[in-house]
Amino acid sequence: MTATSFDYTPLLAEGLPPAAAKWNGFPKYNFVGGNNDADQVPVAKLLEASIAVLTREGAMLATYGLNSGPLGYRPLREFLVGKLKRDAGITCTADEILITSGSLQGLDLVNGILLSPGDTVLIEQECYQGSITRLTRRGVKIVGIPLDHDGMRTDAVAAALADLKAKGIRPKYIYTIPTVQNPTGTIMSKQRRAELLKLAEDYGVPIFEDDCYADLIWNGQRPPALYAMSKTNNIIHIGSFSKSVAPALRVGYIVAPWNVLSRILSTKTDAGSGALEQMVLAEYCQAHFSDHVPKLRRGLRVKLEAMMEALAEQFGTAAEFDDPRGGIFLWVKLPDTVDTLKLYQAALASGIAINPGTEWSVNAAHSGSRLRLCFASPSVQEIRDGVAALAEVCRREFGVPSRSANVERAAGA
Repeated sequence: MTATSFDYTPLLAEGLPPAAAKWNGFPKYNFVGGNNDADQVPVAKLLEASIAVLTREGAMLATYGLNSGPLGYRPLREFLVGKLKRDAGITCTADEILITSGSLQGLDLVNGILLSPGDTVLIEQECYQGSITRLTRRGVKIVGIPLDHDGMRTDAVAAALADLKAKGIRPKYIYTIPTVQNPTGTIMSKQRRAELLKLAEDYGVPIFEDDCYADLIWNGQRPPALYAMSKTNNIIHIGSFSKSVAPALRVGYIVAPWNVLSRILSTKTDAGSGALEQMVLAEYCQAHFSDHVPKLRRGLRVKLEAMMEALAEQFGTAAEFDDPRGGIFLWVKLPDTVDTLKLYQAALASGIAINPGTEWSVNAAHSGSRLRLCFASPSVQEIRDGVAALAEVCRREFGVPSRSANVERAAGA
């Protein structure tokens, strides 16, 4: 006898996103997602940290909040106080940091206290997909700000703010990833940061600063965070350990003045983010973080160079890209005749996963021939083979490149 499945369809709430597809494993060549280099996960040191902290403090797992309160495990927050001061110039206390279940929860919590349907926000035209989809689902009006080699263009911000003010609209915030922008890999200059802060102060609009990729700058040198430069406490800052240690740990954080953080905390009703992850990270990071990250950067840089070389070899001048200053993504422009959403579908059927540009942009016309490639997770050989396979699919579907760069090179020799 075959059991019939109960039909939940008429009971579902309105406005849900489409149903998720079942996961059937990663494709052969996987250039999507924020996955990192498996060989760079410090497994042995994390294991040592786990044993040490659980031996010493494991009994605290019996208490919600680990005797540290609802903001998160205090030793981890104290580590962050020092790290943020040293790396980003941020002066804060442990009581101005809230540990979250990844930076995505940070996005949800900040949006939850600030946004209502019909509100307006300014974000980068090319931006993190998770930010775009969250705003769209909340019924928020998005004003996309173009980028250049220095990140979000402040002249465009000024024009947008002036236009909105003339219409009687005050945006709820300006969202930016100023340090290793996703997907473009740009870093906003200190001068432009000052310009953005001045505009935000003049128009009375806060800035939502996403700093999740800032640890992965190749030379380790970064401008101060917007949070550090602000004189009016009009910045909410979020960060993560996903890119610097391991994404599956799901540990992020929010930095904000207590008058803001107290409102965020009252909506975080999950009884606390994962305690074990926080304990292990605190133990590990105090001893090893400053040694680990430079090694991770070096390994990622090797993979980036392999990807840029493979694109140049397989696509020739048909693939345009800038050498990003850090991170795990390469933002690639193909000829306008290439629809990367259709390329994504054809590539996936051939075992190659890419992110089409329209998923990472609020301007479909500008991003339709662009794609985002993650180089962190695949091996160097997988990068080379995968880019070659992608070129074959692109040539078959769009005639781009017209022939391989190897053939072109041989013909010109």
